[in-house]
Amino acid sequence: MSSAKRWLLPDGVEEILPAEARKLESLRREILDLYRGWGYELVITPLIEFLDSLLVASSHELDLRTFKLIDQLSGQLMGVRADITPQAARIDAHHLNRAGPARLCYADSVLHTLPRGMGASRVPIRVGAELYGHAGVESDTEVICLMWAMLEQAAVEDIHLVLGHVGIYRALVEAAGMRPEDEEALFAAVQRKAYGDVDQLLAAAVADAGLRTMLGRLVRLSGDDEVPGKAREAFAGAPAAVASAFDELMAIDAGIRRRIPAARLSYDLCELRGYQYHTGIVFAAYTPGYGRTVAKGGRYDNIGAVFGRARPATGFDSDLKTLARLSARDFPQQAAILAPDSDCAALRGKIAELRAAGEIVIVDVGGPSDASAARELHCDRRLERQSGAWTTREL
Repeated sequence: MSSAKRWLLPDGVEEILPAEARKLESLRREILDLYRGWGYELVITPLIEFLDSLLVASSHELDLRTFKLIDQLSGQLMGVRADITPQAARIDAHHLNRAGPARLCYADSVLHTLPRGMGASRVPIRVGAELYGHAGVESDTEVICLMWAMLEQAAVEDIHLVLGHVGIYRALVEAAGMRPEDEEALFAAVQRKAYGDVDQLLAAAVADAGLRTMLGRLVRLSGDDEVPGKAREAFAGAPAAVASAFDELMAIDAGIRRRIPAARLSYDLCELRGYQYHTGIVFAAYTPGYGRTVAKGGRYDNIGAVFGRARPATGFDSDLKTLARLSARDFPQQAAILAPDSDCAALRGKIAELRAAGEIVIVDVGGPSDASAARELHCDRRLERQSGAWTTREL
C-alpha cells in the first residue's frame, strides 16, 4: 500500500472520533448502570479463543461471520468472537455453577467477516443481557421489558416490538413428518416469504391436509392485533406442542402489556431468525426509517449443555453504535477550564480540587493560548491568580 493510502481502513471498519466516542461511552455507561439496577452482573469475555468452544450451539451463519486463524502456540484453530452469547453461556454453565437464576450482561466489541447489511459496521459493539436458570414466561417478559428500558434510555424513538415463537413452526413441521430436504426447502421459502413456493412445497411434501393448511396459514400470520385471533382459529385441533407454544407467546404478550402499557406490539409467527438455536419466544425492536432490527433476542434453552450444564436461557442484544446513531439525545462536550503550566503548590491544589468536583481542567503546556486555541480545547474559563488566590475567570 502506498504511503498516500495508509490512512484507508477496510470496508465496514471505522475509527470513532471524539464527539461520537463521547456519545458511545456515555450510552455504554448508562446502559450498564441500567442493567446493574435490574440485577444483571457484568462479564468480560475473551476476544479470541478456540473455535470448538466459540461456535458451540451456534448457527451456520455465525460460523461464516467468524474470522479464523491458527494459534501459534498450540497449532489449534481459533476464532475472533462474532457473538458473545456462547461465551456468556459457558460462564454460567462452567464457572458460576449457581443453583438459581443468573443474570449476566456485557458491552464489548465483536468482529464480523461480513457486515450484516448495507452500511453496517463489521466491528459492532454488542450490549446485551441474558438470564439463565429460569424456564418460565416471567423471565422472557423481564428481558423484553429490560430491552425496552434500554431503548428508552438511549432515546430511540417510535419503538415497535415484534413477537414470534419458533416452537409453533417447529412443532408443525415435526408433526408433518417432512423429509429433511423438503424441510430445508420450506425453511428457505418461509424466510423469503415466498408464499407461492411455500404452497407448492406443502402440497408436494405434507400428506396431512390439516397440517398442510396450518403451515400454509402460519407463514402468513404477521401483523398487528388481529393476528392472535387468526392464530387461534388457524391452530384449532393442532398438536399439543403448538397450543403450548402459542399459550406461552400470549402469556408473554400479556405480561409486556401490563408492564409497558405504551408498548406497540405486533406479531410475526413465521419469524425464524436464529431457528437453529432458538427454542421458544423470539422478539425484535424496530423503529421507522431504519431497515434492520434495533435490538433482538429470544429463548435458547440448553445452550450450556456442551459445557456440562444444560440450563434454560433467554436474553437480547443490540449494537451500541446503532443505538448512538438512532438516539434523539444530545451529548454535549463539557466545557473545560484552562490552567497555566506552573509548579505552584496552590495552583496544583486548586486543579486537583476542581477535577475532584467533576470539572475538566486542561493545563496549558504550550504557554498562554489565545482565544481560538482555547475554543479548540473546549475551554470557557481560565484559572488566574487574583489577590493571592487561584480563581476561574470566564473567557
